[in-house]
Amino acid sequence: MTNPLAAGSLDGKRVLVTGSSRGVGAATIGYFAGAGASVAINFRNKEARAIKVAEAIRAQGGTAITIGADLTDADAVTAMFDTIRAEFGELDILVMNASGGMESGMADDYAMKLNRDAQLNLLATARPLLAEAARVVFVTSHQAHFFGTAETMPEYVPVARSKRAGEDALRSRIPELEEAGIGFVVVSGDIIEGTVTATLLERASPGTMSARKDAAGRLYNVEEFAAEVALAAVEPIPADNTRYVGDTTDLVAD
Repeated sequence: MTNPLAAGSLDGKRVLVTGSSRGVGAATIGYFAGAGASVAINFRNKEARAIKVAEAIRAQGGTAITIGADLTDADAVTAMFDTIRAEFGELDILVMNASGGMESGMADDYAMKLNRDAQLNLLATARPLLAEAARVVFVTSHQAHFFGTAETMPEYVPVARSKRAGEDALRSRIPELEEAGIGFVVVSGDIIEGTVTATLLERASPGTMSARKDAAGRLYNVEEFAAEVALAAVEPIPADNTRYVGDTTDLVAD
């Protein structure tokens, strides 16, 4: 897919995308780098994939660093931003993309720790590094954004509940961010074809993808959704601080 960001439009900008060693995060960071930004690729345990993403960016003349950090580990997050401060000085764009909760073998409260508590700590720790007119983007799903007002797949309830809680907690910070000249926008997307979440949902409930595609008319793929995330970081912020990607008509409560 063609980069939605114009070449050179982000020259001199510094960007962090969490969970960017693969999938939507990797595609998003690629768009930023292609537009001239210096990028930080965050990963939890997929270092080899992160290095591959960084090498591809450098091969195209871009600037990229890789930083391993489990977002639920406050010390690791502090260390990540120490590295960014040393390498970049400040951040112009922070994309909060990493999430989870459907992994096997995790504690019952893991989804809430990652999707709410860790996101709040991430923003708080990043705050001193956010440059003037910086932009923060929180990536979520329709099933999470509309949680409590629309039906949610049982397998996805822990994730949806925790991401909605995270979104609410982050939105409460909007006034202080705006006062500091920092923009905040939520990108809410339908099920994205080709993602780990889509695979897990289909595995848990066969037919999920075809049913959702029938209801929505079409589903975005990884590159298409990543393009929307990248644009959310540079285009005017909607009045409700929310950028919707994909159909929502059957998710809005009557």
